[in-house]
Amino acid sequence: MKTKEELIDQLLDLAFAEDLGDGDHTTLSTIPADAMGRSRLIIKEDGILAGVDIAEKVLHKVDPSIKMDIFIHDGEEVKKGDVAFTAEGPVRSLLIAERTMLNIMQRMSGVATMTRKYQDELKGLHTRVLDTRKTTPGMRMLEKEAVKIGGGTNHRIGLFDMILIKDNHIDFAGGIEKAIQRADDYCRESGKDLKIEVEVRSLDDIRRVLAHGGVDRIMFDNFTPELTKEAVALVGGKVETESSGGITLENLRQYGEAGVDFISVGALTHSVKGLDMSFKAF
Repeated sequence: MKTKEELIDQLLDLAFAEDLGDGDHTTLSTIPADAMGRSRLIIKEDGILAGVDIAEKVLHKVDPSIKMDIFIHDGEEVKKGDVAFTAEGPVRSLLIAERTMLNIMQRMSGVATMTRKYQDELKGLHTRVLDTRKTTPGMRMLEKEAVKIGGGTNHRIGLFDMILIKDNHIDFAGGIEKAIQRADDYCRESGKDLKIEVEVRSLDDIRRVLAHGGVDRIMFDNFTPELTKEAVALVGGKVETESSGGITLENLRQYGEAGVDFISVGALTHSVKGLDMSFKAF
């Protein structure tokens, strides 16, 4: 299995392959090879900054000689007009790196900003906001990193690091107990130490899960805040609890006050507007 760093490196290779092709002919035709210059990353919208570390990887992948001076770090609040960092080096290299770097930073900062809004809604509660697998193909590692930078918590990274038994698994397996038992048997027989989470659609489902045992977390799918409160009381702290489905910034606090441990929000990554910024010569 590839490491996080290997996946990010592959993403950058693909990003430059689709953008650069056989060369940046505008830059090659207008900028002398020996021209040196400086550019600065200017923030054009209030939010949470994310992706500075990746920006450094992007710049150095294009040209290891580029020097950066970083003034604002990942996770810090930024205001319109702030300068996050400056970069100095061959002008051709700065121009080639510009768009790929901005695309990544704008996306990551948008995710971090959205996450911070959601987590701030839960101030004073023990409930944590979770991301989902509803990510941009190829950018999952960066988007999930941005969720952490924004103050959220990562759910499973992919299909490989946790067992999440959802309604389709239950229906195809022939019932909730069969699905849980097969997952438990699989972990034991394969020697895999994976947490098991199961999605439930009713209070009766919860009773069946608790009676059977063998799970680490129960996810309440499309429960109302009122029903969620009943569900939390029914679980009684025996396992972790999570709410999912139909949750927005407007009703998030109600679910948190119902007592769940986690609330998963697909909108953190699938409905995000990038944070506006530019990379300008000075």
